[in-house]
Amino acid sequence: MRIGVPKEVAANERRVAMTPDVAGRLVKSGFEVVIERGAGAAAFFPDEAYSAAGAKVSDRPSVLGQSDVVLQVQAPLAAELTQYREGAALVAFFQPAGDPALVRQIAQRNLTSFSLVLLPRITRAQPMDVLSSQATVAGYKAVLLAASTTGRLLPMLVTAAGTLSAARVLVLGAGVAGLQAIATARRLGAIVSAFDVRPAVKEQVQSLGASFLEMAIEEHAETAGGYAKELSEETHRKELAFLAAAVKDADIVIATAAIPGKKAPVLITAAAVQGMKPGAVIVDLAAETGGNCELTEPGTEIVRNGVSILGPLNLASTLPLHASQMYAKNLSAFLGHIVQDGKLRLDFEDQITRDTCVTHAGEVRKS
Repeated sequence: MRIGVPKEVAANERRVAMTPDVAGRLVKSGFEVVIERGAGAAAFFPDEAYSAAGAKVSDRPSVLGQSDVVLQVQAPLAAELTQYREGAALVAFFQPAGDPALVRQIAQRNLTSFSLVLLPRITRAQPMDVLSSQATVAGYKAVLLAASTTGRLLPMLVTAAGTLSAARVLVLGAGVAGLQAIATARRLGAIVSAFDVRPAVKEQVQSLGASFLEMAIEEHAETAGGYAKELSEETHRKELAFLAAAVKDADIVIATAAIPGKKAPVLITAAAVQGMKPGAVIVDLAAETGGNCELTEPGTEIVRNGVSILGPLNLASTLPLHASQMYAKNLSAFLGHIVQDGKLRLDFEDQITRDTCVTHAGEVRKS
């Protein structure tokens, strides 16, 4: 079986879907691996490293048109779909609901496509969990962005000029990104607190040395898969009031709350921003899906009432080396799930295969 890895062409995308070490393991397992020339350069993996691992380095038409399985980070370009071999498989990290027209075109090309955004949160799928691996990178980088934007130091320091108090960091959402943000802020010496509608995450937050802000929520706020779910209108109003009070004392707010398949919940209103301290910083990791802050402008930094609001996009790509290493291992695990004895084996009774398959046999299975 021939595995192809093209160079990512989306704006500001520096990751690559396969690293030399993973390519080497696949080659030893009997796969033919073909990498587009320069595919790993932005993530600091030169062509020579792939060649040394036993992979072939070739041009884009060869990678796309002659591979049985194409591994990518971003969704394919509609203009390039005719270059993919008809009947081939495609594995990427994209949200099908974000571009239904593209999904239909992928189906028309008779590509069997998989999106790891749709991976179920079950134990068997953990080695393939791209969302978690990339969220780890984003949560870490979010704190560094905030630290470089704020006008203060994060740790408490005792100096000849007196004692400097530690910064207060509030993390909204205690998923993978939120927990990594907590750990990073703590390592930098900040006083950290966190909020989440799921009471079950309290112990995880406290184990990292942060305090957990508890709000009485009468409804069940967690899905069967462990994700936060959308709250009722009345509960959400109470949540907004609770958080408006919480952000007043924060020097930095890292917002990470997301609801799978839906617009991100607004947790910080414009009025709440007005109540924050001048010089405070909000880093909104939910910017790509609407933002947790009402004032967030995706892809840019704005200042309102002295508060800096950052809406970074594709933050994991800003640390491409480690993000690519984790992504490549996730893809390798997924490949081992759908390929057996050198052939694509699809069992749609299996939850992982069923949930991640977007198109197959000319039909759209997920939209």
